[in-house]
Amino acid sequence: MQLHLSGVDALGFGAQGAWAGQDGRLARWDGTAWVFVPAAAGRMASTPSGRVRIFDGALWRLADTDLQNLDGVRIGAALDAVNRLAVAAEATLLSHAEAGHQLKINKAAATDTASLLFQSGWSGRAEIGLAGGDDWSIKVSPDGAAWTEALRVDAATAKVTLGTALHLTPGSAPASAAAGDLYFDAATSKLRCHDGTVWHDLF
Repeated sequence: MQLHLSGVDALGFGAQGAWAGQDGRLARWDGTAWVFVPAAAGRMASTPSGRVRIFDGALWRLADTDLQNLDGVRIGAALDAVNRLAVAAEATLLSHAEAGHQLKINKAAATDTASLLFQSGWSGRAEIGLAGGDDWSIKVSPDGAAWTEALRVDAATAKVTLGTALHLTPGSAPASAAAGDLYFDAATSKLRCHDGTVWHDLF
């Protein structure tokens, strides 16, 4: 059986002639002689009839070309029963189709979680989203075990609640201010609010 890659032949079992004894390997003509290299598991190739096969580490097996309801997809990474889409790469691009683009994370019930989890060394450090409820929240952790909620936005009222203190870096009045703007004055150590016309000390 002979398969084709771009400029390379993938050899099945029973290879003959110059390919004899190279079953399962990749063959490339370098202009002088055939060069044979092992095929890595996951390598894809097509038969002369156009059928796709995938090398599983031992055999070139026919690929399931039905891409609906796959058990999982992996790109450079191992998948499992929970992480059924696994990608290892420097970046992942999701682009538009001549308009906007949304990333949708859906959960089954209000008490479930729909969130983005940020990890360091496979240990959670920050989580944003709907964690165990319908309010949007941000949580952080120093070790992946103990978590502190930093901010919560009520889904019904849009009320914002801070889990800990809010720190304003001391500075001077912004050059352009609007009603409701706040800053902490470095010279007077006062928290100030703008009413749309002038600044007022809040304490």
